[in-house]
Amino acid sequence: MYEWHRQIQTIINGIDACIRQRDDEALTLRHIARRLGYSEFYTTTRFREITGLSFREYLRARRLAFALIDVRDTDRPLLDIAVDYGFSSHETFTRAFKTLYGVTPSAYRKHPVAVVLRTRISSYDRYALGMGEIGMIQSSGHVSVYFTTIPAHKFLYIRNNVSNSYWGFWQHHEGIPGQDCHTVCGLLDSIPGKLDDQGSGDISSGAGHVMGYESAPDGGKFDCYPVPRYECYGCRLPADYDGPVPEQMLLRDVPQAEYIVFEHGPFDYEQENRSVEFMIDAAMDAFDWNASEYAFDDTPGRMSYFYHDPERCWKELWPVRRKERSHAG
Repeated sequence: MYEWHRQIQTIINGIDACIRQRDDEALTLRHIARRLGYSEFYTTTRFREITGLSFREYLRARRLAFALIDVRDTDRPLLDIAVDYGFSSHETFTRAFKTLYGVTPSAYRKHPVAVVLRTRISSYDRYALGMGEIGMIQSSGHVSVYFTTIPAHKFLYIRNNVSNSYWGFWQHHEGIPGQDCHTVCGLLDSIPGKLDDQGSGDISSGAGHVMGYESAPDGGKFDCYPVPRYECYGCRLPADYDGPVPEQMLLRDVPQAEYIVFEHGPFDYEQENRSVEFMIDAAMDAFDWNASEYAFDDTPGRMSYFYHDPERCWKELWPVRRKERSHAG
């Protein structure tokens, strides 16, 4: 099953590349089954076991997700978009779009609403499979510690005060209607203008998403974080954002503020994830606040952020304030 998870992940990653390249031949079940050396029936059976969808269901949902981004962000004719993503007519495209998203492409273009995109599945995840790392090696990188100013912005998110990790967060929210991982991530992926997606156009689950921590007197206090907090998950948006807000989410203004940053560069997720986590935790524990001109800002409502993207960085940002200087009498 381990090897099948990896093979299915390869297929999933390849599907996105082929959709972008308009390579319809490579997007057939026959082509993929031959590439793997199995029958079409066996391949699609394994695909469904691992992803919960048939190959054709997943492929159509991904094509519609890419098409939705084009409908939202371009003024291209809807028929051109339909043909580009494998639909034979405007009517077929409109019917499929409305069935999945509850709104027609033309209506969505006029008034974009938050919808649950079928984002790219990550079927192969060593931690989700309970496998941990392969070995425990010391990361070849190092942790940088510095101060920065983050401009005013908005944060769209869900939150709780009981979880203390990414996996614990989603385990808790799986039991809350409309706040499960698939729904929330799909909604966030349909929100335009996320500040942290770097304009990549990527619609894999997590693009432009960020874990957040809201300082709160009645929140939970965990690990080395200095004050009680709510654990949050959402995305940062421009300060003037006036787009859709899903009913199960909160939207708050975050003023411009200074932060301390603990950052590690790119790393090998399979080999180094836990090692990097240990290094970040050690750097946060060891930071000498007494020797700094800054103090942790424990004002209720202040936001901290956590970025986990192995291809880019592991980064923790905590709010700070400048210490008041004493004056000799």
